[in-house]
Amino acid sequence: MKKEKLVIIPTYNEIENIRDISQAVMALAGDFELLVIDDNSPDGTAAEVKKLMAEFPERIHLIQRTGKLGLGTAYITGFHYALQNGYQYVFEMDADFSHNPNDLIRLHEACAKEGFDLAIGSRYITGVNVVNWPMGRVLMSFFASKYVQFITGMPIKDATAGFKCYRAHVLSTMELDKIRFIGYAFQIEMKFTTWKLGFKIKEVPIIFTDRTKGTSKMNTRIFREAVFGVIYMKIRSWFRKYPLSQTESI
Repeated sequence: MKKEKLVIIPTYNEIENIRDISQAVMALAGDFELLVIDDNSPDGTAAEVKKLMAEFPERIHLIQRTGKLGLGTAYITGFHYALQNGYQYVFEMDADFSHNPNDLIRLHEACAKEGFDLAIGSRYITGVNVVNWPMGRVLMSFFASKYVQFITGMPIKDATAGFKCYRAHVLSTMELDKIRFIGYAFQIEMKFTTWKLGFKIKEVPIIFTDRTKGTSKMNTRIFREAVFGVIYMKIRSWFRKYPLSQTESI
């Protein structure tokens, strides 16, 4: 089987969701593969993934880490794995069904058929498409994206979105080990770097539904990193030389 599409899901205490989300991805047309990166969940998430690996051999993969090392480093680990194993399309996705697995197909089509380099599952491209969040959190997320747009100049309406598809050449061009942030600011920095490299980006409208099982990992420290990190990221970009994207160097 040709290795083409890899969905990366970082986990910490997702025992209530991991079987259902994995089976939903496996049921999609197009032979999506799944890489779970588990940060030593004490609830047995990794053990459940191992059972799933036996049920879906060569389609579900697991990397176990020694502790809770952060969202950003989990994705960087997954990106390196994807590049080393020759996947062409690499997805970020949450374990808790806030991202609808069926939308993976739409994100893939934006890259594979429409020629975009990064497809973002956007909550705000057609209004505010968020279900079951308290109004305060909706407003915080929405205005955080507006703030990021204002500071960076980046023309992306959902700057903190964590549901994405990258073409592999974006990740191979990007100097992944220079990505600094590990919390939700990581999502902003990845988009900002992709934009600074000159790659083509599309926001694909999705409906975001808050988790019904398990516990949210959002906290005020993560939010502070995003708010102040954006300023640091913008200033640092003035002094950083970005490598040419493949599209620019042709």
